[in-house]
Parts: sequence; C-alpha cells; structure tokens
Amino acid sequence: MSVSDVTSTPEIELRSLDELWFQVAGTVCNLTCNHCFISCSPQNHSFEFLSYEEVNAALQESVEHGVREYYFTGGEPFLNKELVRMLKRTLNFGPATVLTNGTVLKKEWLEELKTAEAESGFSLEFRVSIDGPTADINDPVRGDGTFDRAITGVALLCELGFLPIITMTQTWDDSENLQILESFRTVLKTHGCDRPRLKILPRLKIGAEEKRTEGYQQTERITAAMMQDFDRNQLLCHHSRVVTNRGVYVCPILLETDNAKLGKTLNEALGSFPLSEGACYTCYQFGAICTNSTLRPLESAE
Repeated sequence: MSVSDVTSTPEIELRSLDELWFQVAGTVCNLTCNHCFISCSPQNHSFEFLSYEEVNAALQESVEHGVREYYFTGGEPFLNKELVRMLKRTLNFGPATVLTNGTVLKKEWLEELKTAEAESGFSLEFRVSIDGPTADINDPVRGDGTFDRAITGVALLCELGFLPIITMTQTWDDSENLQILESFRTVLKTHGCDRPRLKILPRLKIGAEEKRTEGYQQTERITAAMMQDFDRNQLLCHHSRVVTNRGVYVCPILLETDNAKLGKTLNEALGSFPLSEGACYTCYQFGAICTNSTLRPLESAE
C-alpha cells in the first residue's frame, strides 16, 4: 500500500439501512444551547419541520430497505405539532426513539403515546438531553432554568412508565465522569426514576460548540490507514440515513456540511460517503454516538 493510500480520505459504503432518522423539527428549537453542533434555536430555520405526509411516505419507502428502527430529532421534536401522530404511525413499522430536551412535554401527549406503544408491540424510547446533574453545570450551556424544566419532564416520563435515557455532553474533565454519573443517579431517583439510564457524549466541535471552545484540527481526520481492520458498524453512516425537509442526508450531525446531502429520496441516498469531516473523527473514536445500540463505555443503567 502506498503512502497516499494510507493517508487519503477513505469512503464508507452503506452496508444496510438499519436506522432511519427524521429531522422532524429541522433546526428549530425552543432553546439556544451554546454547544449545539448544528446551532439550533428559535430563529434557525435553515431546516424546517417535516409534515406528517413526508414522514409517512418515508416510512412506507423504508419497508423495502429493511429499516429496523426509527429516530426523531431536531431541533426540539415536540415543537412539531404533528409529532404524536407521526410517532403513533411509526410504531406500526418498528421501534422509535425521540431525542428531546424534555422542557415542553405534556402529560396528555405522553399518555397517548404510552397507549400507542402498548398496542403496537414495539418500544418507544425517549432520550433527554440534560448536560449535568445540577443547574450549575447544565444551565450555563443550555440556558437559565433549563435544568429544572428538563428534570420535570423526565419525572413525567418516569411517572407514565417510560425509562428515559439521559444524555450529557461532557463539558468537564474525564476524571469527574464517575462522580457526575453517581450524582445524576441520586438526582434522578429523587424524581421518581428508580432505574436511571445515563450516557455521556463527547463534544462535537462544530456549529455553536466551535464558537464556544474550538473547532477540529486538521490532524483530527480519519485516514485510510485508520480504517484498516476497523469495525465499520461503529459508524452511523454505515447503516443509517436522515430525512429532512431538504432531502436525505448522510447523518444527523453533518447537516451543515455541503456534501452531506445524498439525494431527494432514500433510493437516491444509498451511495458511499467520504469520511472527511472532523465530526467523523469523533464518531470513529467513540462509536455511533447518536444511536441507542452503540453506547460509550462511560454509561450507567440500574
């Protein structure tokens, strides 16, 4: 193998379409987190809401591709007034996960979804973003008062029988990880979550996070040599695509990357993708951090 082969940018093929993502709220969010990798906010309309009809069409198209599970993200998915209807429809096709900040949940929505989950036979998961076990850690990056509002949402989920996964973007030193997990377990149990599920996520140094701290260095890239004997299943783009109102993209992290749009339909978006972005390097280091199935070593479930 030549030097150029070893150092060149590798491409990754789509092995199979196992997970389908819906950017259901686009980049519209009720919060303006200063570490958000696609800079979501109430004012960011670079991607808009998906309609029920768009989601339903993609669900039906997904059957021929053998999709096994579905993810709903944003922005904040629950800002889309059709989300409950979308999720009920999705549970006819397979298990679904909603990535939410937990601050706008309503009991009547969750009761309706709990009934739909029971009738479908498929699971409905909620991943709630709270960046630390205290307001002092969370609120500086997510906004004043967001910790209390999110914890209230988590308590409601647990009250109705869901087992939410709490995801934290790490803004502290590695040496504090175990203490953070233990503190969060205690906090969650005081709010009725007797079986806390916790997941620490690495920072993605793009979007708002690049402005808050730093971007990726040129050395933080995947090379062909790195891909030798590497388990490609660890990369989301090897088995997933994301539907947006602007077309189908390679993954939910790279929406603002020029070449990440692969086509207008799933059939047009089945090709290979160059692993040329800094965020690809983070996924290489930590696995498919967006999914429930591939989790970082520092996680906890009781």
